Amino acid sequence: MTEQLKQKLNDSKATRWGALAIVAFTMMAAYYVNDVVAPLKSMLEVELGWSSSDYGFYTGGYSFLNVFFLMLIWGGLILDRFGIRFTGKLAAILMVVGTALEYYAMTGLVGPEAELFGCSEMFGYQIGVFTAFLGYSIFGVGAEVAGITVTKIIAKWFHGKELATAMGLQVALARIGSQAGYAVAIPLARAFQITTPVMVGLLLLVGGLIAFFVFAIMDRKLDKQLEAEAVASGEADPAEKFSFKDVKNILCNPGFWLIALLCVFFYSCVFPFQKFASEFMVLKYGINENVAGTIAGLPALGALFLTPIFGGYIDKRGKAASIMLLGSAMLIGVHFIYALPGISYWLVAIVLMIVLGIAFSLVPSAMWPAVAKIFPLNQLGTAYSLIFFIQNIGLWGIPTLIGKVLDVYCIVGQDEKGGNIYDYTIPMCIFTGIACLSLLVAFLLKRADKKYGYQLEEPNIH
Repeated sequence: MTEQLKQKLNDSKATRWGALAIVAFTMMAAYYVNDVVAPLKSMLEVELGWSSSDYGFYTGGYSFLNVFFLMLIWGGLILDRFGIRFTGKLAAILMVVGTALEYYAMTGLVGPEAELFGCSEMFGYQIGVFTAFLGYSIFGVGAEVAGITVTKIIAKWFHGKELATAMGLQVALARIGSQAGYAVAIPLARAFQITTPVMVGLLLLVGGLIAFFVFAIMDRKLDKQLEAEAVASGEADPAEKFSFKDVKNILCNPGFWLIALLCVFFYSCVFPFQKFASEFMVLKYGINENVAGTIAGLPALGALFLTPIFGGYIDKRGKAASIMLLGSAMLIGVHFIYALPGISYWLVAIVLMIVLGIAFSLVPSAMWPAVAKIFPLNQLGTAYSLIFFIQNIGLWGIPTLIGKVLDVYCIVGQDEKGGNIYDYTIPMCIFTGIACLSLLVAFLLKRADKKYGYQLEEPNIH
C-alpha cells in the first residue's frame, strides 16, 4: 500500500507531459484568437469602416473587464477557492462565448447603419465596433483566467520537477497559435471573408473546451492520490485552501510588486506592439502585406523554439533574475532602432523581430517560474491573477493610447484604397520609453532577490 501511494500520476513522465499537452492545446487556441485580427487592421478600415481609434478601442477591449471590473482578481480568488478544474472549464466557456460575439459583430453589425436592440452607436462607437469590443473583453477574461489556471496546473503537476521547462514549453506551444494567427489571417480573409479567421478560432476554442474536460478527469485522479499520500504521512492537505488574509501577505511582498511591474512594462512593449506591427512593417519597410503578418509573428515563432531551451537552462543552472535583466535590455535596443526614422531597410525589420523573439523567450521563461518560488501553492492562483491584473492595465491602456496617437499625430496621407498612411515614429518612441522602465524594474528585482532570498538565481530542479 505504501509503495502504491509513492507512485502518483504526475510521477510518470509521460503522464505529466501528456496532461501539459492537453491544457496547452486550449491555450494554443486562445493565443490564435488573440492575435488573428492584428494583421487585418488595414482591411478592417477598408471593409468594415473602422478607424485606428476604433481598432485601438477594440484591441484594448481584451483587458477592459479585467482592469475595470477586477475580473482577473475574482478569477484568481475563484481559482484558489474552487480549484483548477472548475476555473479552467469556466474560462474556456467564456472564451467560446466572447469569440462567438466578436464573430457576430464583424459579420452582422457592419457599418454606421447597423443596429442592435435599436442602437446604432454606443459611447461614440458604431454598434459593430462596440459589440466586437464587448466580445473581445469577454474572451479576454476567459483567456487571462485560463492563463493563470494553466500556470497553476503546471506548478502543481511539475512541482520539484522540470517546472521552468514545462512552463517554457507551454508558452512555446501557445506561440504556435499566435504564429498561426499572424500567418493565416490575411490569406484566409482574402480567400473567403474577413471574418473567416475568427470563425476558425471559434472552432479551435470549442476543441480546447473539450480538451479541458478531458484533463479534468486526470486531475481529479491526481488529487485523490495527493490526499491519500497526505493522510498516510500525517501531513496537512497539500491543496490547502486559500484564505483572504493571504492577499495581504501577497501585496506586502516586495517580490510581488517587482514581478508585476516588470510584467506590465515588458508585455506592454510586446503584445500591443504586435497588434500594430503588420501595418508598421508595410508602411515603414515596404514589406508586402501578405507576409507582413508572418514577420510580425516572428517573436512567437522564436519563443516556440527558445522558451523551452531557456526554461531547461533555468531548471538546471538558475540565473532567472539575470535572464530577465538581459531580456529587458534587448527590448530597448529593438524599439529604439525601430524608432529611428532614417532606417527603413526590410532586412533590419526582420532581424529586429528575431531579436524581439529572443527577448520574448528569455523573460517569460524566467518570470513565471520565479512566481512559484516566491509564493506557496495555495497562494499562487491569486498571486498570478494580481500580476495579470496589473499586466492588463498596460494591455488595455497602451493599444488605446497608440490608436489615438496614430489618428491625431501620425496620419501623413492615404493609399489608393482609401486607407490612412501613418508615420510610426512617435508610437515607437513610446514603446522605447516603456522598455527602459522594464530594464529598471528588472535591475531592482535582481537586487531584491539578494536581499530577501527568493533564490531566483538558484536551479529549479532539486
